[in-house]
Amino acid sequence: MAQTYDAIASYTVSGSSTTTVTFNSIASSFTDLILVVNAASTGNYYAYTYFNSDTGANYSRTEVSGNGSAASSARFSNLIPITLDTTLGATSNIIHFMNYANSSTYKSVLYRFNAANSITGAGVGLWRNTSTINRIDITGYGATTYVSGSTFTLYGVKSA
Repeated sequence: MAQTYDAIASYTVSGSSTTTVTFNSIASSFTDLILVVNAASTGNYYAYTYFNSDTGANYSRTEVSGNGSAASSARFSNLIPITLDTTLGATSNIIHFMNYANSSTYKSVLYRFNAANSITGAGVGLWRNTSTINRIDITGYGATTYVSGSTFTLYGVKSA
């Protein structure tokens, strides 16, 4: 079965005061969602991804990462949501939201992150909620703001 990607929405940062990028009113007509973030930030080096404005401790994730000389792994339960790396410099993040419109299961995501000359990693996350995902907020941690030129693109995956 072939799959097609449809660009749902895209945002490019202009200026320097953007701390949150929001995709809302997401249609439930796709099988999956893919969020591609190519961003850099000032302040802290990471951002959180919240679903449906839920900032509670309803998220878990497990990830592995490496920096070329050492590897690590981590497990986070009942804490913060999926974390994106927005290290100063070129950073790429891809999050795959599987079965996001199913209203009878928790939402699972797979994600990858890469920062040139710094870190690369992958992980799996879970949002313990059965609601259809119709809003995604990518919020910088603390005083983090996104650098001008950072891009955020949301794709819907359709089965053909």
